[in-house]
Amino acid sequence: MLEATAARMRGEPGGKVAAIRCDIRDGADVDAMMDAIWREAPLDILVNNAAATFIAQTEHLSFRAADAILAPTLHGAMYCTLAAGKRWIEAGHKGVVLSILSTSTITGRAFTVPSAMAKSAVLAMTRSLAVEWGPKGIRTVAIAPGAFPTAGASGQLRPEGRNENWALRNPLGRVGEHHELADLASFLNSDSAGYINGEMVVQDGGAHLRSSGAEDLLQWTDAQWEKQRTARPKGGT
Repeated sequence: MLEATAARMRGEPGGKVAAIRCDIRDGADVDAMMDAIWREAPLDILVNNAAATFIAQTEHLSFRAADAILAPTLHGAMYCTLAAGKRWIEAGHKGVVLSILSTSTITGRAFTVPSAMAKSAVLAMTRSLAVEWGPKGIRTVAIAPGAFPTAGASGQLRPEGRNENWALRNPLGRVGEHHELADLASFLNSDSAGYINGEMVVQDGGAHLRSSGAEDLLQWTDAQWEKQRTARPKGGT
């Protein structure tokens, strides 16, 4: 799947794309990936976009389930940021770290508490490093996107029984279009945003001003939660 995605990306913009396998939950694996990248050329931009989440009641989360969310979402972002930052600083090379968060970092409410915790922690990292690494020519920024539906996310976060319509819940009456998120990310990574540091841009059409998007879960019955638990894959939960 990784190589297939790389091949598609090579065909669309016509650029050079290299696919390197890495388990970002493993610090040693992250270091090996960064070494492979630096053998070609210094990295200029790091995008922390990996995350894991699922719908669950907090009191039913096992320690393993919590770790399944925290490991890629928080630890992975931290490992990759530290590995890139260390190399940038040693080489005197400028860089940008862009972290993709969620509106749970504003509302404090997410589909699971570990997800809200992890995203909030990455925002704290973004703001702290903006001060510490800014003088070294490294900017750290973040985006908190709202509803940008994909097949994978919809299957995980909108199972049968959640009948809300994201477009109707949004002040703009629609969900986000993927090119809008890509355009914002490109801007924040560019020299045109060179004076933006330590900031999180919310891109959700104003939806967070109305609700967190997870309130309906508080009204679920025990039967609905039991159906959700039995339908979820058992690995890591």
